[in-house]
Amino acid sequence: MRRGALALLCTLLAARLPAQAGGDPGVVVVRRATQVYQAISSLQANFHQHFEDRLIPNEDSKGVLYQEGKNHFAMRFTDPAHDAIIADGRYLWVYTPSETPGQVMQYPLENHPTYGTNLLGTFLDDAVDRYRISYVKAETIDGHQTDAVLMEPLSNDIGFRKATIWFDRETSVPRRLEIEELRDHVRVLQLSEIRTNVSIPPSTFVCRPPMGTRIISQ
Repeated sequence: MRRGALALLCTLLAARLPAQAGGDPGVVVVRRATQVYQAISSLQANFHQHFEDRLIPNEDSKGVLYQEGKNHFAMRFTDPAHDAIIADGRYLWVYTPSETPGQVMQYPLENHPTYGTNLLGTFLDDAVDRYRISYVKAETIDGHQTDAVLMEPLSNDIGFRKATIWFDRETSVPRRLEIEELRDHVRVLQLSEIRTNVSIPPSTFVCRPPMGTRIISQ
């Protein structure tokens, strides 16, 4: 199972907690991003993902990421070619022939082992109630001015310790996400050529592995 892709799909519903004070400038950045997110029907972007683990070799991967609505999501990889993580509205499919050829994992969306099928929603749904938010710095990424914000879960049932997100100052969409997970893994996802409210072919969210591929239901 490809760790770098699967990690970005997880979201567990966090308990609602009292809202934090809005004095930190990071809260303003996140609230603005939330307003933009609520108006977005779809998102498409190229991604480059870097995975760090002190116990195993680092991994890099790239491809195209798609999000439509709350529960249609896909990461279709160009490197490694043919790998895919797809949420079709009912199931999450994990197809990674680069690591486990001849099989595809199938998870019910309500019972999958990860932290969400809505990349933006993971961080922007009820963000002020669910995270301790603090401003980190301004930084230029690929020619775009961004504001980096640290988001630390206020509940223990979210599958990562903290995340730093660089929000584009003009569009308020993420350009980079750095996620520190519970086992000291760090994943850095960089997005480019971001497009919102675009028409995405329905086939994007359909998993069609080669004939003979074994489906392993969880």
